[in-house]
Amino acid sequence: MDFITDAFKNQFLITGITSWLIAQIIKMIINLFTHGGFKLRNLFADGGMPSGHSATVSSLATATGLVLGTGSFQFAITAILTIIICNDAAGVRFETGQQSILLNEIVRSFESISSKKLPEIKLKELVGHTKLQVLCGIILGIANAFFMHYVIFN
Repeated sequence: MDFITDAFKNQFLITGITSWLIAQIIKMIINLFTHGGFKLRNLFADGGMPSGHSATVSSLATATGLVLGTGSFQFAITAILTIIICNDAAGVRFETGQQSILLNEIVRSFESISSKKLPEIKLKELVGHTKLQVLCGIILGIANAFFMHYVIFN
């Protein structure tokens, strides 16, 4: 039972999870207004505004800096991982999504001009983030880390 109690008292864990959850709820609300309809699966979807990945890791790095100091090795680790993850979300994963859009369109075009049917595999198109989505995730994560540190855990 101490394991569960300790987890609920862990400022780093709770800050990261709440940042991710806030980002995902914001995505669901944005999706509700832009595409209409409520879809619970969007709570766990990748891509979109704001970046849940960026919110999670930036809040973890910020919480680490606030609690352990920016001179700690723990802050160094979380800061470096945050840079890598945010860069990946806006770089490699975003480009993967763009390639998926193009490949799905190529398959549709091929099937429309050919009598041949290709295997029914639709690549996931929304896997990464724009730089703005990553930036908004970072801002959300930092703000939540400050809120959690000074309001909830203080």
